[in-house]
Amino acid sequence: MTEGETRTGIIQTPARLDKALAAVTDLSRERIKALIADGKVLIDGKPATSPSAKVQANSSFSIHIPPPDNPQALPQDIPVTVVFEDAHLIVVDKPAGMVVHPAAGNPDGTLVNALLHHCAKDGKGSLSGIGGVARPGIVHRIDKDTSGLLVVAKTDKAHEGLARQFADHSLERAYFAVCGGHPNPASGTVDARLGRSDADRKKMAVLPKDSLRGKTAVTHYTTIERLDHASLIECRLETGRTHQVRVHLASIGHSLLGDPVYGRTPAPLRATLKAMPFTRQALHAAILGFEHPVTGNFCRFASEIPADMLELIDQLGGSHR
Repeated sequence: MTEGETRTGIIQTPARLDKALAAVTDLSRERIKALIADGKVLIDGKPATSPSAKVQANSSFSIHIPPPDNPQALPQDIPVTVVFEDAHLIVVDKPAGMVVHPAAGNPDGTLVNALLHHCAKDGKGSLSGIGGVARPGIVHRIDKDTSGLLVVAKTDKAHEGLARQFADHSLERAYFAVCGGHPNPASGTVDARLGRSDADRKKMAVLPKDSLRGKTAVTHYTTIERLDHASLIECRLETGRTHQVRVHLASIGHSLLGDPVYGRTPAPLRATLKAMPFTRQALHAAILGFEHPVTGNFCRFASEIPADMLELIDQLGGSHR
């Protein structure tokens, strides 16, 4: 299939949706998954929502490959904090406000642009090509307004090895967050399936446990400090779904302060946030641990809570420094 083309047809045998479509097109299962997430796949005239959903024989399909809107990412001289680097991968501490890779609405000025320049200027190689020309080296993402650690692959071997660990949930990932209210119990687990919201396809939502849509998602949280009408908590992820921490905490009535999509600021805190102002979700990727995909050594990195979140914590009567 080519860019800008729409392909229609009939699925011949029952199977997982991504597998069935890969069998009747020249698209990879990974590309099909991405197209499903973007709402570009219809099954029997209805938008497909899950690549793992079972599809029956004689079901009709329509797949639209949108024309390219992301040109090849180019190097840009943008400061970036490199926590660790070798010939195979880079671990960076991303500031809030930086987009991870070019996409519609953010064609440049991203972490990818910065890393392409970083690698080129000192002859430190390049980034893995598996993610394509707009997303070289990108194995996972954190939201634009979430700060903290992420790992980027410089070689295809590193990319594949890291991707396997993300797929089997064997990495260590922990976030610091400031949420509204005081969770009760103070520590617990949110085990709630996540998928695209029916009301707004740009948002994620908690789905019924028996839903055929979406994916399982598990977040373990622990209260570190009770604040004024808020709490500083640590969230450890078993899975890494889109907006997982933000949606899970909102689902138990303790959304992140400053979250413009899922948040609802408690009334007593509105004046405080407006006066600062604090306008991003209070979420920081603080710990990242994984097995090095080439050397086999375990790597673990930690990032301190950034200044804007520390100021927020101080304003709410906290002492976490």
